[in-house]
Amino acid sequence: MFDKKDLERIEQEQKRWEESTLKPALDRSGQRDDSQFQTSSTETKPLYTPLDIAESDYAEDVGFPGEYPYTRGVQPTMYRGRLWSIRQYAGYGTAEETNQRFKFLLSEGQPGLSVAFDLPTQLGYDSDDELAAGEVGKVGVAIDTLADMEAMFHGIPLDQVSTSMTINAPAAVLVAMYAAVGEKQGVPRDRIAGTVQNDVLKEYVARGTYIYPPKPSLRLAADLMAYCAGELTRFNAISISGYHIRDAGSTAVQEMAFTFANAIAYIEAALERGVDIDDVAPRISWIFNTQNNFFEEVAKYRALRRMWARIMRERFGAKDPRSWMFRTHVQTGGATLTAQQPELNIVRATLQALATVLGGVQSLALSCYDEALALPTEEAQRLAVRTQQIIAYESGVADTVDPMAGSYYVEWLTNELERKAWDYLHKIEDMGGAVSAIESGYMQREVQEASWGHQRAVDEGRKIIVGVNKFQLENEEPQLIFRVNPEAERAQVEKLRALKKRRDDAAAQAALRRLEEVCRDSENLMYPIVEAVKAYATLGEICGVMRTVFGDYRAPTAV
Repeated sequence: MFDKKDLERIEQEQKRWEESTLKPALDRSGQRDDSQFQTSSTETKPLYTPLDIAESDYAEDVGFPGEYPYTRGVQPTMYRGRLWSIRQYAGYGTAEETNQRFKFLLSEGQPGLSVAFDLPTQLGYDSDDELAAGEVGKVGVAIDTLADMEAMFHGIPLDQVSTSMTINAPAAVLVAMYAAVGEKQGVPRDRIAGTVQNDVLKEYVARGTYIYPPKPSLRLAADLMAYCAGELTRFNAISISGYHIRDAGSTAVQEMAFTFANAIAYIEAALERGVDIDDVAPRISWIFNTQNNFFEEVAKYRALRRMWARIMRERFGAKDPRSWMFRTHVQTGGATLTAQQPELNIVRATLQALATVLGGVQSLALSCYDEALALPTEEAQRLAVRTQQIIAYESGVADTVDPMAGSYYVEWLTNELERKAWDYLHKIEDMGGAVSAIESGYMQREVQEASWGHQRAVDEGRKIIVGVNKFQLENEEPQLIFRVNPEAERAQVEKLRALKKRRDDAAAQAALRRLEEVCRDSENLMYPIVEAVKAYATLGEICGVMRTVFGDYRAPTAV
């Protein structure tokens, strides 16, 4: 991007500055510990100049917004044309309670919904299962049957909102329920809009809410992708998640590389089912995690867009420009929240949100300041929405496209993150791809080692967490703010038992037998799942059939 003679002159001037200006300053007063000048993935120099991006080609590597490789954004006008979607994560207790929280958020100006499910639902267990005892409705909403999904969206027209659902191993079942609610409301299938996470591979890497072994899980995810490509054409059948990999302790580079490795596996599985790349790729969405290093996060989203454009065009031969576009939802970093001085989390989330917006994403949710203590209160969720609205309407950062472009540091860091992520991707490819890397425990070990390195730096004081290992308050006693109604579990179990008594049990059992047959052959699993859902078979019954055929996964011991 710079003339050779200009670069030579800058190099000479930099050497002069280092000797005549920088060195005397360091001799007089020194600087902080070098170990503090690091992002999660790279060391940070004191100064960046055109010399650090001398090999970059503006047209090839940076370009213009709305054009390949989309480094500067997927839309020509970005936020001047349309602001990012504000979508706070919510759900707790029963479907009826969550319905009220959803209506509150919509009344506060949130345009879409994002559902948190409780742990039994995430693991494919009904609320009356003995393994669900004590966990029903605790970290999200309990959904056992189509009746619960109907209650959760009662009075919320599904042709007027889009819904994101953070669910993985049982994703196919929850999407079938959501689509059935839309049909009952009279909404045409091509008007049902939303996103389901459906990213079970990262569960083996980082989170643990898997059910079946990786290969049948990949089949189920690909079947849902194929089904939505043909039946629910406005529904994103997968939201591939770097979020949980990062929250488990990975570096930003690992978050990027492992997420893209998983994405490649999903796409290859979908293509094996006869889906055209340009039919499935435009409906892929993402969720990533913004943490505290401001510039690293800005650069990360710029690098992710560029990498994905190249993967889709060069590796998969996608022709439709929509297939090249990396469009992502972001949640600010849950793992960065502290129970100590929780009001400081408001500042952390604001800085993370600002970095996210400067990175050019499409949708954003803030982790609420009280989430390190309990599920968020309405007050905390309102504040999270208002924080985004202030950034959008008062800060001016949405007035021009990619305002960080051209910063020597940001451009260098964008290139560096991409380079290191490609190194990881090539290594995973050499192992045989994401499934092989997961089955061998490679990804898990890498994340564990990065997490341990971060924690060691905190413990030794090399990494400062305000309020935790520096600037603490004496005798601080955290207070739990929000508690789920202790009667929610009993009410949910009673509701489930009543439904089982009044449903057409013969129809439900016939649908479950059909599902078992399809599990044992190669047909798309979504069609029998849809029929089982409509017969009011429970989540636990449907997942139980697949457990019988596919088995339960047991993770390898990490060494």
